[in-house]
Amino acid sequence: MGNRRKARECALQMLFAADVAKTSNAVLTRVFWNELSDQDFDESTRDFANNLAIGTIDKMPEIDETIKTRAEHWRIERMAIVDRNILRLAVSEFLFEETPYTVVINEALEIARRFSTFEATQFINGILDAIKHDLEGKDPAREDGNETPKANEKSNSSAH
Repeated sequence: MGNRRKARECALQMLFAADVAKTSNAVLTRVFWNELSDQDFDESTRDFANNLAIGTIDKMPEIDETIKTRAEHWRIERMAIVDRNILRLAVSEFLFEETPYTVVINEALEIARRFSTFEATQFINGILDAIKHDLEGKDPAREDGNETPKANEKSNSSAH
């Protein structure tokens, strides 16, 4: 398992804890790394996990609204806690990271297979695929698995 997946799994566990404990981000990350995590991770893995978890928490209203657009007949608070937080992490990456959409979906499904049920994996896949289709066209470079060009690359190409 790659370091990015491990980081995403840690971020999921932090979101789960935040959902249950309703604690501050600083307390959450300190308690997770000092008391809850039984594994030792390198600094880049920890940083990615922290940034993903805290970024998701900070942008949760926007993330939940995006999920609601495609989770027909489902209220966020009625979803299984693991499933809603897998969705939140994936949508956070869709909206605020440069990870290709297909990579985000594949990672979310692998994590769902490990932490949830087969039915949940199908549910998560359906919602994420629909959201991906909503976002396609807004960022065409991410559709085929390419990284999004950096802002300075965009401005250089538009100057010619």
